[in-house]
Amino acid sequence: MKKFAIGIYAAITVCLMIWGFYQAIYVAPNDAMQGEVFRIIYYHVPSASVAFLFFAISLIGSIGFLAFRRSNALRAQAADAWALAGAEVGVVFCTVVLITGPIWGRRAWGIWWTWDARLTTTLVLWLIYVSYLLLRRFVAGPQMQTLAAVLGIFGALDVPIVYMSNRWWRTQHPAPVFGGDSSAGMDPSMVGALLWNMVAWLAWGILILVLRYRVERGHQKIAAQDAQDALDA
Repeated sequence: MKKFAIGIYAAITVCLMIWGFYQAIYVAPNDAMQGEVFRIIYYHVPSASVAFLFFAISLIGSIGFLAFRRSNALRAQAADAWALAGAEVGVVFCTVVLITGPIWGRRAWGIWWTWDARLTTTLVLWLIYVSYLLLRRFVAGPQMQTLAAVLGIFGALDVPIVYMSNRWWRTQHPAPVFGGDSSAGMDPSMVGALLWNMVAWLAWGILILVLRYRVERGHQKIAAQDAQDALDA
């Protein structure tokens, strides 16, 4: 039943992504100033939003692991699995952000990269969570999960800094599309394409997140069984 539900959800997600692509490429008009390159916003902004969401999930999972690691091992391991899955999927989407941003910047600014506050804080965020994944991959021992949880919480502190960077400091990065000053906003003919792609990429991210969580829980159960077998031997 679970496999069937995941299959249906995956099919809906694929349909949403196809529809989002159609909206972004064929329905939304060109930007009057930027032309075709503006269409990258339909992938850049949703990827950033999803990355922030999954880093928040990693934060909650990390806090949950630290809260339950002594009182409820089962909940602690489940929380740790969510923390790892959120960090991994968040890094994937953050990587998309760091790729699509410079592609747009090359056409808009004439350079691939500038040490702008928004770009720099996003790069720092990506590096922190890559460090988190490296810690999970190469450090062994009973304290690894605790260290990873602390690093995951530390990394999440950069998310609001990234989000607010072009509000707090003068940056080359464009002003916020939504929630900015009086000049912020998007033409109504473009909003639909952006929202469809945000829904599509969120659905895709959730699918990967759930699958990665299930895989990690499976690994945890195998590790626990191996440890029990070693004690019994």
